[in-house]
Amino acid sequence: MGLADLVVLDLASLAAAPQVAAFFGDFGARVVKIESPGGDPLRHLVDERGAAVQWKLVNRNKQCVTLDVTRPEGRAVLERMLAKADVLVSALPAARLDAWGLERPALQARHPRLVAVNLTTFGSSGPWRDRAGSGTLAEAATGLAHLTGAADGPPTLAPVGLGDWLGVQQAIVAALLGLYERDTGGSGEHFDVAMCDPLLGLMSQRLGQTARSGVDPGRHGSRFPTMAARNTYRTGDGHWVALTAGTDDMVRRLFRAIGHPELAEDPRFVDNRARLANGPAFDEIVGGWIAAHPRDAVIAAADAARVSLAAIDDLPAVLANPQFRARPTLVEVDDPEIGTVTTAAPLPLRPDHPGTIRHLGRHRGADNVAVYRDWLRMDDAELRSLEASGVI
Repeated sequence: MGLADLVVLDLASLAAAPQVAAFFGDFGARVVKIESPGGDPLRHLVDERGAAVQWKLVNRNKQCVTLDVTRPEGRAVLERMLAKADVLVSALPAARLDAWGLERPALQARHPRLVAVNLTTFGSSGPWRDRAGSGTLAEAATGLAHLTGAADGPPTLAPVGLGDWLGVQQAIVAALLGLYERDTGGSGEHFDVAMCDPLLGLMSQRLGQTARSGVDPGRHGSRFPTMAARNTYRTGDGHWVALTAGTDDMVRRLFRAIGHPELAEDPRFVDNRARLANGPAFDEIVGGWIAAHPRDAVIAAADAARVSLAAIDDLPAVLANPQFRARPTLVEVDDPEIGTVTTAAPLPLRPDHPGTIRHLGRHRGADNVAVYRDWLRMDDAELRSLEASGVI
């Protein structure tokens, strides 16, 4: 079951595109991670305890080999791999794709059944095709950072790789679509995925409204400019909760829960348009009630009234959350070098045939022999020659 019949080559580095290949490894595919002989720079990004945890997680379930693809001898070895592969994952600027013969027409001519996915910030076409980038720049260029933050504060970047992650998900979908089309009578497809693309999709409502009105919505903190009520509130015992009550019926239930059912008929709060115009007054009333009660009481009242409200948990609380443990969305993985790591389980969750993290990222070149000699059938003389010349 799963993707066990597939071979995936991971030619990317750092943290974004390699997660595309990791998905395939989670569900059984053979994934070969190709690094330069000097190693992926992500190996050197360590935490406060000196462990390259991100490298370990991003490159789980992969065979790790070294190969200098900047040299003709290295590209010849890569060609032998491509002939046996189903999917190629890369993150190369357009100029590098051309220089290495990995641009769509040439690659498709040589390997017609190969599905290739190239994930970059701005894509391989357009005037920004050769710009350096990252998920952070995608958040900036698409307006997401502009809309994030307090109304009177600066633009704010997400504290996680949001642009990278959305690009990864788009690239996974592209690869699976390409494999489906290939295996139902077509040929291999080549996908140019830009991190900006799914972020623009995320922003589509705001962009559509701005295109119609010509007015930039600006920053609104935790509020939505088009729906009320939504905000964060501090409880009486110093915790925080998030509330979203976007329908008139839920707002009526909220007012009943705080002991003021009459407010549902107040002209300031009678519908969404009125609540948008009177947001500070709404926050003063609802926020005042929340501030007078401890967090657990606030949550219990909201649950009883079927109002969408939840605690804003810190990360230790997230790790201990019984809901995430029960599904199970969080898992522990043992690694011989850095010990036990808690991480998100492979997604999507499949009760009968779950994805598995069999091992975290291996040391540099750990699988050179297994891949080059046992899989590509190199003889010992060729292997020694490539090693001696620094190609692997």
